Amino acid sequence: MKLHEFQAKAIFKEWGIPTPEGAVAFSAGEAREIASRLTTDRFVVKAQIHAGGRGKAGGVKIVATPDEVEAAAGEILGMNLVTHQTGPEGKEVQKVLIEAASSIKQELYVGVLIDRKLYRPVVMASAEGGMEIEEVARKSPEKIFKEWIDPLVGFRAFQGIKLGFKLGFDARLSRKLAAFLAKLVKLFEGVDAALCEINPLVLTAEDTFIALDAKLSLDDNGLSRHPNLAELRDITEEDPLEVEASKYNLNYIKLDGNIGCMVNGAGLAMATMDMIKLSGASPANFLDVGGGANAEMVENAFRILMSDPKVKAVLINIFGGILRCDTLATGVVEAARKLHVDRPIIIRLEGTNVEEGRKILNDSGLDFQVADGMGEASKKIVSIIQSFT
Repeated sequence: MKLHEFQAKAIFKEWGIPTPEGAVAFSAGEAREIASRLTTDRFVVKAQIHAGGRGKAGGVKIVATPDEVEAAAGEILGMNLVTHQTGPEGKEVQKVLIEAASSIKQELYVGVLIDRKLYRPVVMASAEGGMEIEEVARKSPEKIFKEWIDPLVGFRAFQGIKLGFKLGFDARLSRKLAAFLAKLVKLFEGVDAALCEINPLVLTAEDTFIALDAKLSLDDNGLSRHPNLAELRDITEEDPLEVEASKYNLNYIKLDGNIGCMVNGAGLAMATMDMIKLSGASPANFLDVGGGANAEMVENAFRILMSDPKVKAVLINIFGGILRCDTLATGVVEAARKLHVDRPIIIRLEGTNVEEGRKILNDSGLDFQVADGMGEASKKIVSIIQSFT
């Protein structure tokens, strides 16, 4: 679950991590009121959306007076902000963060995330603060320094000091950075985060470190331990179909292709998408109905697939285990009848009660095409898609 910058900074403060003074506003007038309370001669007005690259897209403005804050907020609020992370459709700005500007001596990048190859957290730091870290990693990977955290002993002070030296700081500032990073790691572990990133982390003229930006993504699997954090979810920033799928415990992620996929099991879903790509087309989604799905869940999954106007055909790939093939077939038939489906459907079934499932499909009177194997299923559906063009 992603958080807005203002939400992440509120959590940072709870964990003793310094951030600029400020507050979130939902109107231009409220923005001016917040600015009038801040003790500064420069203000920053920042669009709040779940995407990076806001500054380049015109979503961040630095101004000098509360009146200018009001004017800048009025320009940003309601605008459709298009960045490299939003896609061409962009995102509507519904709130802005008003902050006191900081005196910047140096900009850095720091982040904590899970290294999925080594199965442990890693702390990353770079002197290329303010730059897109993905671009730095691609062009100059040697400028990103890393320290891995042993889960048994945690993040050690010498690791933070080591990163400080690599960034070019003297012993005094390296110790300050180490203390800052120690708090960041504790936050990362304490809220069950998947990503905790500051870009830029700034060293001020007073030689203090302040999180000028804040990006915090929480592990959905840990939200049951943090009900107060789960309440911070902003569904207006999520794809409507993904929000709808979450209501029925369906794992759905919208993609850019035109072949709808309904699969049980994340591994099989990934393999199905690979087969579609290998056959020359692109999937419109990742949809894992899960091993324990029932006919109702299958029907809801089917309805969500059909709600995507980009979907020109559907590939259903089920290996019957806990989810029996006859249960899946019943759900698909009921959904197809209710929704009056007018798009081609290719179905590949294997596993528990597969013959019963195939019989339900064949006896339904609906135009299903049953395939033997993943290879045949992907080739059939790609052939259908290509016939449309």
